[in-house]
Amino acid sequence: MVRIGRYDGPHRDRGGSGNQDAMQIDTEENAGILIARVAETRIDASVAIRFKDTMRRIVAGTRSQRIVLDLGQVDFLDSSGLGAIVSVMKLLPSGQRLELAALTGNVAKVLRLTRMDTIFPILATAPGRDGGQVG
Repeated sequence: MVRIGRYDGPHRDRGGSGNQDAMQIDTEENAGILIARVAETRIDASVAIRFKDTMRRIVAGTRSQRIVLDLGQVDFLDSSGLGAIVSVMKLLPSGQRLELAALTGNVAKVLRLTRMDTIFPILATAPGRDGGQVG
């Protein structure tokens, strides 16, 4: 069974400009793997809480043992964003694990410098992306 969804965080109008400030994460669930693709270029202090809240809703709705966070579109990650990712990992019940995938150069560097690359399993590509195997 494949289940695909889109999760948008709370929308906020910025000063009447018409821009929507939302955390968008697309999901795909197949073969016991939940893939959550962050459709944003930054996870920083301005979106960290919305990221965490959105991911909390996503992981609460799955029984998948593997949760793959596809960061292929994320070019910038600061300490608040990294803290939000760690918080998501801590939300997971026993038996579920969070893996990171498709890291851009800047994000990989932050994980290396903070040694978080030793905490999270890191995949070159997310399953199902660019022909990657699911399973």
